[in-house]
Amino acid sequence: MSEFRGKTLVLSGGTRGIGRAIITKFAQNGANIAFTYNANEEEAKSIVAEFESKYKIKARYYKLNILEPESYKAVFERIDADFEAVNFFVSNAIISGRPVVGGFAPFMRLKPKGLNNIYTATVLAFVIGAQEAAKRMEKVGGGAIVGIISTGNLTHIENYAGHGTSKAALEIMVKYAAFELADKNIRVNALSGGPIDTDALRKFPNYEEIKAATISRTPLGRMGQASDLAGAALFLCSKDSYWVNAQTIIADGGSSFT
Repeated sequence: MSEFRGKTLVLSGGTRGIGRAIITKFAQNGANIAFTYNANEEEAKSIVAEFESKYKIKARYYKLNILEPESYKAVFERIDADFEAVNFFVSNAIISGRPVVGGFAPFMRLKPKGLNNIYTATVLAFVIGAQEAAKRMEKVGGGAIVGIISTGNLTHIENYAGHGTSKAALEIMVKYAAFELADKNIRVNALSGGPIDTDALRKFPNYEEIKAATISRTPLGRMGQASDLAGAALFLCSKDSYWVNAQTIIADGGSSFT
């Protein structure tokens, strides 16, 4: 029997891309799934129906605006009513579109509002979500938390300064959280992937250039897929990774070395 059977994963942003791949991997391994969505409730509802039928696990969805991190508290109260425990938390949700205007731009066109929105959705949302998850994990003897970052804080990606610096801040926040939650038997790590071929990346105006450049410098010769991160996320929540704490696992096909 899988060690995940009967345990509960909470993940932000589960209807597509990396989040969808991660909840699928956990569900395949018997974990119950609590995930958030922002706009597409019909897709969230469809995922719940599919997972409960196919994997015989419990799944629920919750609306969350990560630009309002304090709303995480109400989400976790609803999760408390639906699940007996919280064992794993993955902070994955990101923002795109109008909220990132002034944040997704060349350096000389960066604006405080866009930068602040990216920081709020990336770092502040992780802080509040992880705090709420940790309170529940402590009650059951521990757990694991994963913050999804990217290699945009290691290598230059055009227009990515706002995201890259926020991901770098999240990476350090993960280390502080890991140090301070260790006495509660809660491990905290970062999972860095990139660039991953998701809907969010395809919205970049220079997507084709990013894709071509990534493939050319990646030893494995292709773009990363969302499923490439799912197994790493599962590992970071597993017993096999117990001695991995306050670390960043990079899954990028080797591109950050080239």
